[in-house]
Amino acid sequence: MKTDQKILLVGIGNNCRGDDGLGWKFVELVESMGLDFIDHACRYQLQVEDAALISEYDVVYFVDATYDKLSNGFDVCPCIASDEEQVSSHAQSPGAILKLANNLYKRFPEAWILAIAGESWELQTTLSATAEKNLVNAVSFFAELFFEVEEVTEKVFNG
Repeated sequence: MKTDQKILLVGIGNNCRGDDGLGWKFVELVESMGLDFIDHACRYQLQVEDAALISEYDVVYFVDATYDKLSNGFDVCPCIASDEEQVSSHAQSPGAILKLANNLYKRFPEAWILAIAGESWELQTTLSATAEKNLVNAVSFFAELFFEVEEVTEKVFNG
């Protein structure tokens, strides 16, 4: 399935800090599925410059690890433009970046936050078993948005 919308996945985290790399790994897996109509970016943290990036898209998914325990191991919720003030220009929230895109570029992309539960945050480049399970659940859910249900298992597990 293809879409006429410009879609961006933004993986947030650090792939050298265990489960904090879930956002990047999510982007990597989706990219390997051949969804060539979805653009990808990975960030250690969001910065004000990312408002310019997201302003070029119709739909944006911010994907990040969370400490929260989530029923399916992941959660998707709308990203709401936020007036929150940040002390520095670094480490902005998805809501703050969306607000900047709205204010500076008069662009209002549909934005979502996809949080994936992790449990191990030490210096390492591998994910915990729990995080891997939650990642598969999140990728399967996301893939169902663009593939027929039968195709999802094949794409996620067989590349």
